[in-house]
Amino acid sequence: MKSQTKHLTLNVPARMGFVNITDQVAREVAASGVREGLVLVNAMHITASVFINDDEPGLHEDYKRWLEQLAPFDASPERYHHNRTGEDNGDAHHKRQIMGREVVVAITEGKLDFGPWEQIFYGEFDGRRPKRVLIKVIGE
Repeated sequence: MKSQTKHLTLNVPARMGFVNITDQVAREVAASGVREGLVLVNAMHITASVFINDDEPGLHEDYKRWLEQLAPFDASPERYHHNRTGEDNGDAHHKRQIMGREVVVAITEGKLDFGPWEQIFYGEFDGRRPKRVLIKVIGE
């Protein structure tokens, strides 16, 4: 069995944003030489996410609004006890929990095996600093 590990570093300038990382993941799959297998992609920070969905700007705006309704930004320690530690990102931890930590995608004939419109996204909920994403390819 082959395996390959790559770390991407992303730095989203806004507090919340989404980055399409499908091309970077596809390049790592191709570089790995794996023809049949799986690729794991996960955010290696507790205030970021990796998820699969459509690359449509209206949908991304809907996600931002929805997440802000569910877990609004509030730096005060009254809403989020986590902020009593001196942090201001209690909301970001909740947003990550909703959007998920990782995705696993099948590799078939050396390519990502997606359904229609599926793309891989990095979701940032406490941006403005570098964070890593793991790409782990395994298979034959």
